[in-house]
Amino acid sequence: MANEAVVHVVDDDDAVRRSLSFLLASDGLPVRLHESADAFLDHIDGVQEGCVVTDVRMPGIDGIEFLRRLRIEGLGLPVIVMTGHADVPMAVEALKQGAVDFIEKPFSDDLFLAAVRSALAGHAAETREHARAAEMRERIERLSDREREVLDRLVAGKANKVIAYELEISARTVEIYRANVMTKMQAKSLSELVRMAVAAGLDHESEDPRRV
Repeated sequence: MANEAVVHVVDDDDAVRRSLSFLLASDGLPVRLHESADAFLDHIDGVQEGCVVTDVRMPGIDGIEFLRRLRIEGLGLPVIVMTGHADVPMAVEALKQGAVDFIEKPFSDDLFLAAVRSALAGHAAETREHARAAEMRERIERLSDREREVLDRLVAGKANKVIAYELEISARTVEIYRANVMTKMQAKSLSELVRMAVAAGLDHESEDPRRV
């Protein structure tokens, strides 16, 4: 599958790459091996779902610089850093640069697989959250200007009569707009409508972005 989650192992040590490849494959996880950060970055356009496992110390681009490059490229895959005991300060720096976890060598198979599974699960949840947020924003974009004004005030916790006063319309008209908003947003209740708006980031907006 094109969007299948793949574990990308980036390490200059061939023995380490082959060992981790066997371990991941034995646990049913698709894996791709890269002999360096450069090799990975050269084919970054083909990288989609999954996570990255990399050594913190590598010739050329090390793990810290690798994380910086990934951030510049906008690749949102979670990164797990492998480190020796003496490299713990580098691993801490890696966390500051965006790594989701680091594991010290030598590590057990169970610890490694648990870290990978956790990274994959977290990324999958984040991907679903982003997709839901995008869907909610699309629904909001379909609202009329007046419907959006009503939605803004509903999310702010204002009662119908308050909304009616602020918009200089009748409470009955507010009810009609509110019903239209519920239908277009596909919300079954006010609480669900508010959750949808929050998912879309509406609670962080000071005004309708369509008017900016």
